[in-house]
Amino acid sequence: MDSETITARQIGYTYMINSSTFAKRYKDALSNFETWEQKDHASKWILIPQNVGKEQGIDETSLQGELYTIVHNKDAHGRKGAIIAVVKGTNPADVLKVLMQLPADKREMVENITMDLSDCMRVIAREAFPKATVIRDCFHVVKRGGEGCEEIRLRLKRKAVKEVNRQKAEFRKHLENLAAQRKAYRERMRKRHGKNWKKSKRGRKPMRLNTRFEPKRLENGETLVEAQTRCRKQLSMSREKWSATQKKRAKILFALYPKLEEAYNLINSLRAIFRNKKLTKETAKQKFKGWYEKVASCTLREIKSVRDTIRFYEDEILNYFDGRKTNASAESLNSKIKCFRAQVKGVIDIPFFMYRLATVLG
Repeated sequence: MDSETITARQIGYTYMINSSTFAKRYKDALSNFETWEQKDHASKWILIPQNVGKEQGIDETSLQGELYTIVHNKDAHGRKGAIIAVVKGTNPADVLKVLMQLPADKREMVENITMDLSDCMRVIAREAFPKATVIRDCFHVVKRGGEGCEEIRLRLKRKAVKEVNRQKAEFRKHLENLAAQRKAYRERMRKRHGKNWKKSKRGRKPMRLNTRFEPKRLENGETLVEAQTRCRKQLSMSREKWSATQKKRAKILFALYPKLEEAYNLINSLRAIFRNKKLTKETAKQKFKGWYEKVASCTLREIKSVRDTIRFYEDEILNYFDGRKTNASAESLNSKIKCFRAQVKGVIDIPFFMYRLATVLG
């Protein structure tokens, strides 16, 4: 258990022993948790100075509903020696209070640090690692572009839902009018022919008040709202990754909503800039300028918001093209922590969980 993210339950199942008893014995006697020097403050932060390296990443994860900032060494590749610091919260002042305990020579040896588009992370990196080059993760930049497409999709979906609700109301009103006409017809016929009059069974069966409204379906068998709901994931993917069903859906939606296609093409062209492995920092800057001009000629405020975000972080985003370093290691480490958290069915004892993280990944 000191070298792998396994639980007492897994060991108990393997060796046919009582997992609850083994977990207590491991915590109280077998492990060094009781004598661990960071036990008193482990619920708020842990720090492992010897893991500082030249390339680092910073990200946040969630434990017991609270966000924790994680600084890690990328050279460890998510294994032993990866975790440098875990601090409760994302407030730069709280995180810096811990990171500034690192020796100055260790903080100055950091050459680059990768992160997402968070301003809090930028403040932490600038103060704690003054000589490090900040690299904004390209995946989060493209993800921000996908959020622009998502905003447009949701706006169009709300309009479609509103239109369906209007059609439902009209259909219900139509049924009520038909029912009123049938009632008036029966009363008129009884007055004319007496109480013995019976309605003829010939002709078309009338529509009843409980008749279910059926919205119009598209060529692929989906309703418009269903198609807009199911296209959410594919709008964040490039065209070559679409299946035949997704291509057919996109063809229908893009014909109905040209603005959605325009937004998707603009974000796809942004994705193509990061995929081009021949670009340098200087040539990538020219590509971004061309992309800014394309966005300026459109009328989509959501995509223009994406452009403004990229332009604000442009210098740090362009640093990606120097060595093509990403924050994938942070996402991988975050995923390992989440899987470990899921194995223990949630975290109750935060200090002991931090001890396990420091032992296995620290």
